[in-house]
Amino acid sequence: MPEIHDNGQGGLLDIALHPDFEKNRLIYFTYASENETGSNTALMRAKLDIDNNQLVDQKRLYLGEGDSTRGNHYGSRIAITDEFVYFSIGDRGQRDKNPQNLSLDGGKIYRLNLDGSIPTSNPFYQQANAKKAIYSYGHRNPQGLITLTDRNQVWSHEHGPRGGDEVNLIESGKNYGWPVIGYGVNYIGTDYTDITEKEGMEQPKLYWDPSIAPSGMAYISSNKYPQWQGKILLGSMKFGHLVLLEIDNDNVVKQTKLLANAGRVRNVIQGNDGYIYLGIDGKGILRLMP
Repeated sequence: MPEIHDNGQGGLLDIALHPDFEKNRLIYFTYASENETGSNTALMRAKLDIDNNQLVDQKRLYLGEGDSTRGNHYGSRIAITDEFVYFSIGDRGQRDKNPQNLSLDGGKIYRLNLDGSIPTSNPFYQQANAKKAIYSYGHRNPQGLITLTDRNQVWSHEHGPRGGDEVNLIESGKNYGWPVIGYGVNYIGTDYTDITEKEGMEQPKLYWDPSIAPSGMAYISSNKYPQWQGKILLGSMKFGHLVLLEIDNDNVVKQTKLLANAGRVRNVIQGNDGYIYLGIDGKGILRLMP
């Protein structure tokens, strides 16, 4: 492994397989990377050498610049299609500096080609001084990210401060408002903004107040759970349950709470075997049986 910075919310963050993993054994993972001035979120691709239990051909595809010594809001989730790898970096605890500035990393969702190069179709590729890998901006700390390939959509959720956790449909070049607009307040109860809407900024498809502390996100396509097919499943760290979202085109039309008191859910994944797996603090990895 590369050196991982274990710092507050930083550490080894997410992992995903290349679409052609069965042939090329390539994996992607995000982690906190440290240097002399602090740390930030990095994305690496490596080949899994199964015979020797090693990661070889390690290639760091992206490293957020503008390091912070604060140990919060690294993000990070990865979502992959046959063409692109999407990943998130949180605002790194610098809400008034990073999320709304296209020349800075942090508070963004990024898009790269699978080889790590930057797509020329990215929304700010031609814009001077902008980070060319940015796909969307104005995010706080996204810890859920999925692609719905049958709908050609990218969905995410992110933590608000105290209240205002959001589910968003992520679209190219869009501004999701943090911290100019929002539905929460500061942790001490004071306001960080007095508006919830502004022209040029996207509204969430759903928000929670009080916060549920969402984490993990999966699009259910497996026939093992026919009643959940075509829906989104995510976890709540604060309340220890799952949330099932029903979507209709571009909107969330229903949410249902499942598995009350399951524990502090860190991640939700639909495995290649069709089963749903949950990562739960203090319990490990659990399989959800139909």
